[in-house]
Amino acid sequence: MGTLAEEIFSYKLGRPVEQGETVVVEVDHVMSHDTTSPLAIQAFRKLAGVSSGRVFNAERAHVVFDHIIPASTVAAATLQRDVRSFAREQDITILQEGICHQVMPEKGFVVPGAIIVGADSHTCTYGALGAFGTGMGSTDIGVAYATGRSWFRVPSTINVRLVGELQPGVYAKDVTLEMVRQVGVDGANYRAIEYTGDLVERMSISERFTFCNMAIEMGGKAGLVAPDETTREWLRGRTDQEYPMLAPHNPRYERVFEIDASRLEPQIACPPDVNNVVPVGQVEHVKIDQVFLGTCTNGRLDDLAIAASILQGRTVHPETRMVVIPASREVYREALRLGYIDTFVQAGASVGTPGCGPCIGRHFGVLAPGERALTTMNRNFTGRMGDPTAEIYLGSPATVAATALTGHITDPREFLS
Repeated sequence: MGTLAEEIFSYKLGRPVEQGETVVVEVDHVMSHDTTSPLAIQAFRKLAGVSSGRVFNAERAHVVFDHIIPASTVAAATLQRDVRSFAREQDITILQEGICHQVMPEKGFVVPGAIIVGADSHTCTYGALGAFGTGMGSTDIGVAYATGRSWFRVPSTINVRLVGELQPGVYAKDVTLEMVRQVGVDGANYRAIEYTGDLVERMSISERFTFCNMAIEMGGKAGLVAPDETTREWLRGRTDQEYPMLAPHNPRYERVFEIDASRLEPQIACPPDVNNVVPVGQVEHVKIDQVFLGTCTNGRLDDLAIAASILQGRTVHPETRMVVIPASREVYREALRLGYIDTFVQAGASVGTPGCGPCIGRHFGVLAPGERALTTMNRNFTGRMGDPTAEIYLGSPATVAATALTGHITDPREFLS
């Protein structure tokens, strides 16, 4: 009986588990992507004797091509060729439909009570569905591919309680940035962050994804929301797997942060740290060269809808570039059907193949020396999107869309009726 993290580990092990305990657990799924798979494969090869040269379960081992898709260099194409060869050898289906943290849930691989490890720090996104998802280094992922197991120190938990009503023009991303400001970029090191409160209960799965995705930006091991009827509805048609509706019982939290979202206005994270957060009005003078709408934080259908509603019938500022990349093929197709993609193209944006795009500074929108970008990404580290002298600001899809129209950081409420 305890926090949601303790409940998940207790459920998996069939006995009570407490924070601080070190355990070895059979994981439900293991994932790596095009840039982390090569090292994971290398580690796996060294364990060939343990695994008889085969992954523990080809149906629960996943390789996603999303970080440099399509390949932008010969080096990237060569690595992807080699990973494809490994996948064929192991009977693993490569998923090339968008960002791993969007595609894994869409495919039904993420359910409440599951434990999932991935060779990407934002694997914590999966906690939005009540799963314990966490990122690991490629060597640990190679071991998990070979054995189907991993070790954990069951984390203590920080409770972020979200209450109140969002005001017009304020979105889940703004609330998330305020969380990071309050907790700090290392305030939750190796802790689980459990999101509770009436605001979370009213939010969509997409909004919960945004919260859990950025748990790692506070140092978190996992971000978690207890599953409910909203979870069941989202999973309907995506999986026929049985899953437990786990919830915290008499939890002992290390700390509790309460945020009244009704007091918030649109927020901006300024370079070079995610917790350098200010209200949008303090930075409206900042000229922006490029805006980017997408990523595993805010590239889902509702994010595109928010931006499209602002851009409809308008044109991107002539001195500003706009890049839009849907998080997955599923999102892209639905955005096409609903006319959002046409709105972006008509406005003058460049729309890219589902994937990570310029979020990691590899292709489709890298920044030149001295340029500034406003993006819906989760990180604004120096050099993240290209040249190390470029600056990255973070905001909501609405703030990004409004900024695309004016050429400087803009309060989206100016464009909302």
